[in-house]
Amino acid sequence: MDRATPSPESPASGNPATQSGSDPHARPSPTPACGPDLIVATAYVQTIRHFFPDLNDWLQALPDSRDRDAIIYETRFLAWTGLFLFLLQLGSRRQLDFAFDRYSEAALSNLNRLAHTKQESLPVHDTLDHFLEHVAWYAFHSVRRQMAQRLLRMKALEDARVLGRYVVPIDGTGLFTFRQRHCDACLERKHKSGTLYHHQVLEAKLVGPAGVVVSIGSEFIENDDATSSRDPEQFKQDCELKAFERLAPKLKEDFPQLRIVLAGDALFVCGRTLQIAKDNDWSYVLTFKEGRLPSVWAEFQKLKELCPENARVLQLPDGTRQVYRWIHDLSYEDDQKRRWTFHALDCTETSPTGQVQYFAWITDLPVTQTNVALVAQEGGRIRWKIENEAFNRQKNHGPNLEHVYSTDPEKWKAYYYLLQIAFILTQLVERGTLLRQLAAQLHRTPLQLFGSLANIIRRLREVLRWRPWPDDCFDERLARRQRIGLVNTS
Repeated sequence: MDRATPSPESPASGNPATQSGSDPHARPSPTPACGPDLIVATAYVQTIRHFFPDLNDWLQALPDSRDRDAIIYETRFLAWTGLFLFLLQLGSRRQLDFAFDRYSEAALSNLNRLAHTKQESLPVHDTLDHFLEHVAWYAFHSVRRQMAQRLLRMKALEDARVLGRYVVPIDGTGLFTFRQRHCDACLERKHKSGTLYHHQVLEAKLVGPAGVVVSIGSEFIENDDATSSRDPEQFKQDCELKAFERLAPKLKEDFPQLRIVLAGDALFVCGRTLQIAKDNDWSYVLTFKEGRLPSVWAEFQKLKELCPENARVLQLPDGTRQVYRWIHDLSYEDDQKRRWTFHALDCTETSPTGQVQYFAWITDLPVTQTNVALVAQEGGRIRWKIENEAFNRQKNHGPNLEHVYSTDPEKWKAYYYLLQIAFILTQLVERGTLLRQLAAQLHRTPLQLFGSLANIIRRLREVLRWRPWPDDCFDERLARRQRIGLVNTS
């Protein structure tokens, strides 16, 4: 049976600061009843309704195996509860009991109107955990897929394309680590001080405008992928490459027509990755390093000196100087005797203070005088978005990715998917123009009004719990008519 909540006190949470402006093409926005709190509520609900008008239907369609005669809470209501665990950046499942106050009629009303339900009480964190026992974790994949497909159909992400293709960085990250074996799927890593047991995931993110990154593929790196090697680099390489072989056909099935440019680190510079890209009609821009394909690297460095015409120098407004060099049609034979031809390019960047950085990539995209900077910056260096905008922020600025939300080997994956879905919603609100339009009604920018993204989340927690949200928040026709773009907050 489902249960209902005890009471109060909500924790603080963190996130980087934001700036804002206005969208001259936006339609009139809903008028908040007044004050920053209701601006936040309106921005969240209207942005979510605008981009995902069918989200409640998708959540309700989750395969819920609970006894229908015994349940109290609707499937979509509990799914929203799970999303608010991360939308409110509570940091741990138990904090739901304090963020949701069962005596708050406002919180119950707001959640009911958001989920289109008529619940009479709010759930506690154990109710959410029980719910996830009855919904297969992979079912949340379908919700995330439908969200990404909706954004693509709306053309909300197309301004970030490179040469007509969407950039999809791929990278792995650690989730959590134990000193005792957690489950049969734990990976092992030997250290002098003993053995650590850990879990990892390989992610594919779709890069959109304004630094938005949309999770479109997740492959958990399970114990079967471990090797007998004790070399940490070799261990990581075997795990991520095998996970990518499993992830690639799922990406193709979910997005069969999507024109993709894979962006990956030097780990993926090998025949295995190039074959996957060829089989799926994907392009690639992969980080190139001296220790990776050493003979090809040596040839690239030598040919650069013989082709001085393959160079471009850019002086950026801040005084940074970039020198690009490239070579066409380098050849490589992999360990399966397959022959590959690709281009290599690099960038030597000197900051105004004299600091020098060097970057290099291989790619099958055409490289010319006019597009070399685009391929390097928006195809190659954009890979850091998955590190900075996704993994780093999810771990250190709110969602608390490395927290063990459940020790159950199946349920923690469901929490992982809920986190990724909530993170998509959060980014669209933060970088959508609606928040700017609403703040402008008070003659402020979001930065002037809230100070930081952490303060926006804090206000969302407070206004959810203590204030009934205005009707304009939930006006679905108004949400459909909105023109919400994505704007850079840096």
